[in-house]
Parts: sequence; structure tokens; C-alpha cells
Amino acid sequence: MIRIFAAPIAAIALLTVTAGGAFAEEYDSRDIMGGGPNFFRGGANPIPRTTVMYNGNYAPGTIVVNTAERRLYLVLQNGQALRYGIGVGRDGFRWGGVHKITAKKEWPDWTPPSQMIARRPDLPRHMKGGIENPLGARAMYLGSTLYRIHGSNEPETIGQAVSSGCFRMTNDDVTDLYGRVSVGTTVVVLNN
Repeated sequence: MIRIFAAPIAAIALLTVTAGGAFAEEYDSRDIMGGGPNFFRGGANPIPRTTVMYNGNYAPGTIVVNTAERRLYLVLQNGQALRYGIGVGRDGFRWGGVHKITAKKEWPDWTPPSQMIARRPDLPRHMKGGIENPLGARAMYLGSTLYRIHGSNEPETIGQAVSSGCFRMTNDDVTDLYGRVSVGTTVVVLNN
């Protein structure tokens, strides 16, 4: 009888010892919700960033947001663009126009605008930047609007119409875009 239980217990102990070291090195409980050391690793983005042919009449360096496609394009040289998946405004919150990036912030603080507080009085009045902040890892502010291109700790919302007008990207993608653009970059929002 003891032999029957000894083999499974030994196997479990061996697996625990063998996997334990690797598991401890690769796992951080914050990875479940985002923000741990594996935060920027692949697998979280439902719409991979890719280089595509792009024949719009925009100068290289221009950001073009296509709300109908739920894609953001960074126009490159030679008729190409980097295409990113984004989350867009839900019904009643989509908009269009041409603006400039007026500010860029890493791990930005979030102060919901009064319009959002009126709709959602349960929201915090201010939230310090960090892992739990809904603006994610980076934010690029668009002119005098209330809107931003920002990261998100909810990668499942990329490709969806869920925001109050901002454009959400995975933290990995927004960090990539943030490093490629500067204050003054033109942002064209197409709302077809």
C-alpha cells in the first residue's frame, strides 16, 4: 500500500523541485493583471503590430487613426506604415479631426474629466501613474481635447469600441509608438 502512494508523491516532489526554480524566476503574480517583469512580453496583444503598405497622402511621421478599422497607422517612408491595433470610443464617443501631440508622459497620472465623473461618480478623482492606472505605461495628449493615445492594462479591449473617446493600445505598442514620435506630431483621426 505504501508503494502505491510513494511513486506519485516522489513524482510530485521531483516536479516541484525541478520546476520550482524556473517557475520562481519567470512568474510574478502581477503578470496576471499586468505590470510584473513579464509585462511587455508577447502574447498579450490580440492584434499584432505590423508594417504594411500605405497609400494615404500623409507625410512620414504622421499618425492616422482609423476608428472604423480600429487601427492606428504611423506613416513611414516609401509608401509604408506601422499598423497597430487600438481600442476606440464606444457609440456616442467616437470623433474625428486633426490635432498635434501636445504632451507625452510615461506612467501618467489620471484625473478623470468632469464629464466622465458625471457619468461615473464611483471613479476616483485622481490616480497616480502605475500598474493599476487606466492610462497604462504611456500617454500622448492630443491638442486641447480631453483625449489621448494611451496604454491599457486590458489588452482584451484592443480592437473594441469601449472607451470614452481615447485611443487605447497595449502597453507594449504604446511604448513602441511613444519612442517613435515627438511633441508636435500630427494626428489625423478618421471617423468614417
